Amino acid sequence: MKAKPPILLTSRLKLRPMRVSDAEVLNRINQAEGVLRYFPGSNPPPLERVQRFITGQQQHWQEHGYGNWGIVLAGRRKIIGWAGLQYLPELGETEVGFLLDRPYWGKGYATEAALASLKFGFDHCSLHSIIALVHPHNLASRRVLEKCGMVYQHRLSLWGMALMRYTISH
Repeated sequence: MKAKPPILLTSRLKLRPMRVSDAEVLNRINQAEGVLRYFPGSNPPPLERVQRFITGQQQHWQEHGYGNWGIVLAGRRKIIGWAGLQYLPELGETEVGFLLDRPYWGKGYATEAALASLKFGFDHCSLHSIIALVHPHNLASRRVLEKCGMVYQHRLSLWGMALMRYTISH
């Protein structure tokens, strides 16, 4: 059994373990137009599936020592999205990912959260490389990955969609 997920602080954000009580806020975020546009199965999942996502993340932390955090603006309580690291058994690699509610797009929060996640993976989990998978049309997320120092490698097909694979090494 691994340690409890830590809380990470950046200049403007707190990345904290997700709680089942976050499910309703995350469910509302998923319903916002465009939030899931570039995700596999872009239809918002029902609340029960969001709850399973959160409990699945708690289990992922126990199994791998890393996972996704809820993103909270400094001084606030409600999450504005999630970010973190996910082991992808399909590829045998760890992916950095993020999702933010629409009002928080374009403010640098995704980059800030992704950089904190990458640093955690390299410094605390001894990961040698981390990947990111992004839909080719998702220009905003591609820019986030490039700002994080990730480099485009190639295209692949996974989960029924075309994706671009980025990577960064420690």
